[in-house]
This record gives sequence, structure tokens and C-alpha cells, in this order.
Amino acid sequence: MAKIIAESEMRITKKIKESANQIWLAGLGAYSKAEKEGSKLFDTLVRDGEKIDDKARGKKVTSYRARVEEVKDKAASSWEKIEKAFDDRVAKTLAKLNIPTKQDVDALAAQIKVLRAQVEGHTAPTPAAKRAVAKKSPK
Repeated sequence: MAKIIAESEMRITKKIKESANQIWLAGLGAYSKAEKEGSKLFDTLVRDGEKIDDKARGKKVTSYRARVEEVKDKAASSWEKIEKAFDDRVAKTLAKLNIPTKQDVDALAAQIKVLRAQVEGHTAPTPAAKRAVAKKSPK
């Protein structure tokens, strides 16, 4: 029986290590993609800046600043999209591997706290404690 449990623990440990490695590799891939996209975005911004600079030489500085703000907003939006795509992929990978989220762990911690209080105090949980556990429990 102990041997079966040990083998099971080894399989779980191996799966967790493999999952962590996949997440690490996904992160590196996302970083690489962001770096490539970032350099393309930078080159595009430079070209756009050169065009605007040529046009702005005879115009008011305020219109130039407005265009700079517009380009900055576009760049920020692109980075946000890349970050969101990475976050989504990592979350999907974790869900597929059935790895608990922070919320899952927090809910379990709350349940343990309530149970520990019951065992130590030999009392029934308070309504407030029940609500806290119910609120944090995964759906």
C-alpha cells in the first residue's frame, strides 16, 4: 500500500514538474513573441514618427503632441493585447492540467480555518464563517 502511494506521489510530482516546465516554456515563447512584435511595432512607430516630423515642421506643436499621444495609445494597446493573450493561455494550460488557482487555494484555506476552529473549540461554525467559506468556495 505504501509503495502504491509513493508511486502515485511520484507520478503527481512528475506531472507537476512537467506542467511547470510547459508553463515556463510558454512564458519564454510569449516573451519572444512580444519581443519580435515589439521591435516591429517600434520600427513602425519610427517610420510614422518620421512622417509626422516632416509634416509637423511647419505646423503647430500641439497637433504633433496629439499625434504622439495617439501613437503611444496604440502601442500601449498592442502590449495589453499581448499580455492578455499570454495570461489567457497560461490560465487555460493550468485548467487543462487541473492545477488549482489562487482562488481555489484561498477557499480551501478558509475552509480549513473554519474546521480547525470547530475542532479546537468543539463548536458549530458561525453564520459569518459559513458565508465566508461559501463566498470563497469555487463554483
